[in-house]
Amino acid sequence: MNGFQINTEEQAHVLDKLISRGFYRQCTDETGLRNKMTGGSISFYVGIDPTASSLHIGHLVPLYASAHLQNEGHQPIILMGGGTARIGDPSGKTKIRKLIDYKQIDENIERIIPQIARIIDFEKAEALLANNADWLSSLNYIDFLRDIGQHFSVNRMLKFETYKQRMVEGLSFLEFNYQLLQSFDFLELYRRKGCLLQIGGDDQWGNIVAGVELIRRVEGAEAYGLTFPLLTRSDGKKMGKTEKGALFLDPAITSVYEFYQYWRNVPDEDVENFLLIFTFLSKEECNELGSAEGTKINSSKKRLAYEVTKILHGEDEALDAREAAEAVFSNGEDKTGVPSSIIPRADFEAGISIVDLFSRTNLCDSKSEARRLVLQGGASVNGARMDSIDAVIGFSEVKNGELVLRAGKKRYFRIKVIE
Repeated sequence: MNGFQINTEEQAHVLDKLISRGFYRQCTDETGLRNKMTGGSISFYVGIDPTASSLHIGHLVPLYASAHLQNEGHQPIILMGGGTARIGDPSGKTKIRKLIDYKQIDENIERIIPQIARIIDFEKAEALLANNADWLSSLNYIDFLRDIGQHFSVNRMLKFETYKQRMVEGLSFLEFNYQLLQSFDFLELYRRKGCLLQIGGDDQWGNIVAGVELIRRVEGAEAYGLTFPLLTRSDGKKMGKTEKGALFLDPAITSVYEFYQYWRNVPDEDVENFLLIFTFLSKEECNELGSAEGTKINSSKKRLAYEVTKILHGEDEALDAREAAEAVFSNGEDKTGVPSSIIPRADFEAGISIVDLFSRTNLCDSKSEARRLVLQGGASVNGARMDSIDAVIGFSEVKNGELVLRAGKKRYFRIKVIE
């Protein structure tokens, strides 16, 4: 079951529901948008930048907001940036993005779509998936400049924070065109699908405003923009950042166990906010869980970790991650209930084959048994399933001085790593 079965608070306007859950930073015309939404269903879109093979947590706030809007009867259009990714969005970047080839962009899109489907219900007829390469890749540059470029003021563009920041390091002409292309996306979706609203993170404000103005100038119509806060943790750390980098949804990059543990270990002050934004529990339940004090907040963190992992990785994976965490941290912080052994750090720096590693524990009596376990898909390291008997485990996999191995569903073993 996917994660878009949402408990809604009755009677409130959908914008008030978004505001109450933390999905609001700026709106181009809140009164006008409220009236449009009250009058019936509207189409809205969110753009996804496929410059990597996986989404990370930083991408998800607009998608969660889209799910809430969809649940209220509005039509989501998920626009894959197959065309704009060929340039790269300068928003929030201090340096120019590395250009990637077109084939890689297409492959990234194929990998990302199933991740989006964890949040957006594409089985409902009104949900649409689009790719701006369909109209951008065939643009005639001269015609584009004449028809679209004439509506943009360079002086106005340079006042937006995105371009002001990049002017310090240097802004390429290639990137300077990005706002025109994103604005054109909004115009095309307005023409093709009657799309009236673009949503996104607040770093997209300048691009969204430009699109609203382009529709007004070209079509004489009113469109709207809505942005959400860029999230940070209460301890000042960037949201979704781990020791290995961003918290990706692809389990091959960020294991499900590591993903679960990230949410389990967020600061106490962030629990309520993250429940409101990254789960579909009712606002009342989020408030109740988030207001827990003392040791009770740990139960709320476990609920947060389970709910987010269930939505983004599935219920079975969430249960496995929770069981692994409970086994490792049984009796609070007492890990004595989990069998363990010590392996020197030097062994991991040299690399230990997955077969050798499991055969050195009581999970397997021999290398042949360990080999069968891996081939049958029953071996996991830190929550990540090991599918190849050729896999080598290095020191980079060691977390807080240890590794957690699992055989099957419920048998765990802890490797303590010493100097």
